[in-house]
Amino acid sequence: MYRALIRTIILSVAILITIAFFTLVERKFLAYRHLRKGPNKPSLIGLPQPIADAIKLFIKEQIKPNITNQVPFYIAPILALFLALTLANLIPSPISITGSEFSAPLFSAIARLNVYATLSAGWARNSKYALLGTVRAMAQTISYEVGISLCILIVLVTLRSLSLNATYSENSWPALIIPLLIPIWVATILAETNRTPYDLVEGESELVSGFNIEYSAGPFAMIFIAEYTRIIAIRIFTSALFSTSISRVLLILKTLFITTLFLWVRTTLPRIRYDNLIYLIWISFLPVTLGLSIIYFSLFFLLRNSL
Repeated sequence: MYRALIRTIILSVAILITIAFFTLVERKFLAYRHLRKGPNKPSLIGLPQPIADAIKLFIKEQIKPNITNQVPFYIAPILALFLALTLANLIPSPISITGSEFSAPLFSAIARLNVYATLSAGWARNSKYALLGTVRAMAQTISYEVGISLCILIVLVTLRSLSLNATYSENSWPALIIPLLIPIWVATILAETNRTPYDLVEGESELVSGFNIEYSAGPFAMIFIAEYTRIIAIRIFTSALFSTSISRVLLILKTLFITTLFLWVRTTLPRIRYDNLIYLIWISFLPVTLGLSIIYFSLFFLLRNSL
């Protein structure tokens, strides 16, 4: 029990450090794509910038509106951060708890629970902008859960296992037989993690930020850390799920490639309209994913029975 607790703490601290410097890399990447320098003032090429930002946020005063429901207002950031760190402790690593027989569906279930933290954050402040952002976040998350679940189900049937450790087995080759799922999966996780061009949960132009409006200081930092923890965890989960090798080095390289791809997408594509976002999953992705599921399951069980 103590060993598991120590491993959880070590992995959580490692994830938090990764998030801090991932934000710096993202800001640098976006800056150079926009022909500017980005954070470069603190010390050597701006490396201490994430630490300075964290100190600034956590020592600031939290401003709370008078009409706020206090309990859900403060529980929402804590719940979001707790779920995100729990999600991070399920990603494949030598010190994580991916040895669980049901780690893959558990990862998917915990990722879906984040909608309750968003609901609590948006409802607690009695603000129309926050509530609209919450409604949009819930509709977006629930819609894209269907596509994500179908993609995960197809890969798990291929692996014949519900454990993430199965992605390191020698029989792990789902990416070779379901290549059509990869572009759908990439677009879906962009929407699931609220990344450009699907970052409509936080709409500065129409919602004055969205569900996290009126959060500041420490609670805002917790929401921010939780969001980036989910982003990193889902990217590593993507690399593991569509892995064709037992090498952990290759897993890291794939994760870096996916991270670079997502940053490139953010600098290239504009934000789409919300109605197009919903139509994309229900009219385009869902029929294609259902068709691929039916075809793949039929072929898989026919070949299995013939062998």
